[in-house]
Amino acid sequence: MNITDIFGLLGGLALFLYGMQMMSAGMEAAAGNRMKQILEKLTANRFLGVAVGAGITAVIQSSSATTVMVVGFVNSGMMTLRQAVWIIMGANIGTTITGQLIALDVGAIAPLIAFVGVVMVAFMKKPKYHHIGSILAGLGILFIGMDMMSTAMMPLRESQTFIHMMTSFSNPLLGILAGAAFTAVIQSSSASVGILQALARSGIIPFSSAVYVLFGQNIGTCITALLASIGTSRSAKRTTIIHLSFNIIGTVIFTVATMVLPLTEFVAQLTPGNPPAQIANMHTLFNIVTTAMLLPFGNYLADLAEHLLPDREEAAVQPVQEQKLQYLNMEAVGRQIGSLAIYTEQIRQESGRMMELARENVREGFEAFRKKDVAMIEAVEQREDLIDYLNKEISNYISRALAKELEIRESRTLSGFFKITGNIERIGDHAMNICGYARMLDEKAVKFSKEEKQEQKEIQRVSEAMLSELLICGTERLDDLTRISAMEQRIDDMTERYRNHMLERMRRGTCSEEGCILYSEMLTDFERIGDHALNISQELAKIHILQQKE
Repeated sequence: MNITDIFGLLGGLALFLYGMQMMSAGMEAAAGNRMKQILEKLTANRFLGVAVGAGITAVIQSSSATTVMVVGFVNSGMMTLRQAVWIIMGANIGTTITGQLIALDVGAIAPLIAFVGVVMVAFMKKPKYHHIGSILAGLGILFIGMDMMSTAMMPLRESQTFIHMMTSFSNPLLGILAGAAFTAVIQSSSASVGILQALARSGIIPFSSAVYVLFGQNIGTCITALLASIGTSRSAKRTTIIHLSFNIIGTVIFTVATMVLPLTEFVAQLTPGNPPAQIANMHTLFNIVTTAMLLPFGNYLADLAEHLLPDREEAAVQPVQEQKLQYLNMEAVGRQIGSLAIYTEQIRQESGRMMELARENVREGFEAFRKKDVAMIEAVEQREDLIDYLNKEISNYISRALAKELEIRESRTLSGFFKITGNIERIGDHAMNICGYARMLDEKAVKFSKEEKQEQKEIQRVSEAMLSELLICGTERLDDLTRISAMEQRIDDMTERYRNHMLERMRRGTCSEEGCILYSEMLTDFERIGDHALNISQELAKIHILQQKE
């Protein structure tokens, strides 16, 4: 094998991997947020779960992306661990479609497929056609790279050293370890299976040895989900244990079956003289049979995961939460694992947590103001520090996600959440201001009349109701978001009316100078809270509309 062959091999590998990435990205962009919507509507029906997992993975060409999404949904509480079992099983079936596509001998028309795709990307303006063009261009480039690799590796058939290394994989343990390690490195079972097919097509590795490498590749693909589970909840980590245990059990069963039964010969006879198709068929058979065998025991897999990773003993509840993220996985953003759905759901959950903290601070801020209770200030300050921390981390997460290649709709969704968290942070600041006035009221021994105390109670009630409405609405109840606008107008009217009452009391001399100044400042903060809540509702409405367009 000379230097030209080596360059050809590297170039073919580059085209193959890039074509697969381009095809997967196009398919995922075309599917958009529908993947998330389908997964969210899952029932506990195991057959439906397997079908959905297989369908989504077949569309986006990546079991890793599907599994990572499932990890995120389990982490956020949108999906139970037992629902995740069926999705993972289906994802293993769906990922075999890539191997079947590669097994098709369409090398002669691959340049034409790539040309059509590039023309669509370059000259058609509609995003829909861009996605289809990316799929076609990726598919064509993938086959071109496949042919380049096969051609470049032909001389290796004459190398006794390389042939000896390949045939050593007939040892089941060595083959499994090699397949798992290689797939773990490139983080794509579809790509590693494709490279194995290229080796088999060139006649370098016999099918009898390739099967063990193939079994190991199913284990290696779990690495992406394992990495994505870092920093997530115990349930999310259990999801990755289910994924790993499924493939380990399947590997054990098929390795034993291959050693004691003529399984390899049977699969080879289905497509004689076509090693890539033989590998694709064994891959499909592995995942379908393993799913069929484990389907009745799915809940036991979940039980096993819970046993291997039991719940921690809960520590005593602290009055203020520790400064750490509960839903965001900062490590996931930097990897091409597939999914805007995971980004937006994690941001939604973390910003919802941030809103709850802001609402609690608004409640305690007004409570401290009314009662001149300086003892409440410390807890509000600690909670405000956590709000500021979350705002900084969420903003950083969004900026890193926006740095990826996203569509305009996707960028607008993330930008909307960026504005939402900024407004939540400002609500927290105003709550801190209101709480801080309590110290001044206490120091100056300011007393409020019965009328003023009643006004303050109403102010607190309306503020809490508005923020609670925002938490309930989310993005799923667009009609209710219009109520926020009415509540904000009510806050404006109340501010004007109560300010006039205050001026009347000043004219009558029934309000102290210090009390009037602090009351006026509190009304300003009250009005600003309403303004920021309205801003949040408007951004939520825009996000909802963007999702409805998909």
